[in-house]
Amino acid sequence: MSIPVIFDTDPGVDDAQAIALIMADPEIEVVGFTTTFGNVDIATATRNALLLSELAGQSIPVAQGAAAPLVKKPHPVPDWIHGADGLGNQKLPPVSGKPVELSAAEFIVAETRRRPGEITLVAVGPLGNLATALQLDPSLVDRVKRVVVMGGSIHRGGNVTPVAEANIFSDPHAAARVLTAQWPLTLVGLDVTHKTVIEPARMARIARAQGALGEVLEKSYAFYAEFYRGALGIDGCCPHDSVAVAWLRHPELFTSQRGYLSVVTEGAAEGLTLFAPEGRKYPDQRWQQGGLVDVCLDLDGVAAVDWMESVLTA
Repeated sequence: MSIPVIFDTDPGVDDAQAIALIMADPEIEVVGFTTTFGNVDIATATRNALLLSELAGQSIPVAQGAAAPLVKKPHPVPDWIHGADGLGNQKLPPVSGKPVELSAAEFIVAETRRRPGEITLVAVGPLGNLATALQLDPSLVDRVKRVVVMGGSIHRGGNVTPVAEANIFSDPHAAARVLTAQWPLTLVGLDVTHKTVIEPARMARIARAQGALGEVLEKSYAFYAEFYRGALGIDGCCPHDSVAVAWLRHPELFTSQRGYLSVVTEGAAEGLTLFAPEGRKYPDQRWQQGGLVDVCLDLDGVAAVDWMESVLTA
């Protein structure tokens, strides 16, 4: 039985890699893409989601979603990381498809009503679409099979501030709603994504196997890897969003801990994810609100990237 997934995304170089991965994996059914601002503006995110599926020869519904954070003023898109087009500033072919009429939040609500208990939401961008879907229909928490969020950092510090990971920082108020909702949730953050690297030789093999989509992936990878050489001193890039997919398919590669999450929404620590392990006693209960979640803290990174390559080159 394949795993039905709605993939909530802001493509984005590492998003594009993850989109290729889920489209290539025969064990995953891509119910649809929902798009959000983040790595790029919302129109570009939607264009990229449509384009990537078309390059793969697939017809996957795309629902356009959040254009800005719930509360805070948006920051400029990180075009020095992903390029102004989100895919490394390359010449891209035109897109023939259009997004569906439903908004991203409406699409999530509608599809989970149609298939209660079946669909996993994999969110790899800012979390406004999931937060809005919860507001539209609070019973959503009882209909999703699981929520997998690529975001946050427990022990590794931040990647856009000293303490905050990009997706959580981009819309901390949405993240606070999503990470404390009473639904089954797994957080896949920098603690594990920074343990993975796609090296140039590996990317070349993936690109050769992926045809027209592979050309776009390889060119975007070159731009992204240049950023990582300066930021982390590595030869390659961290496939952050693909790690969330790896958890979905191979959770045995991960070490996780149960507990409670909360998000700082204001001040110098804005976007910080706080984790209170289950059973730990604190002076009061403010850090142990919401539902119990699973937080990934360690990973066999080489095995995870080996699996990604095996799917993308099959």
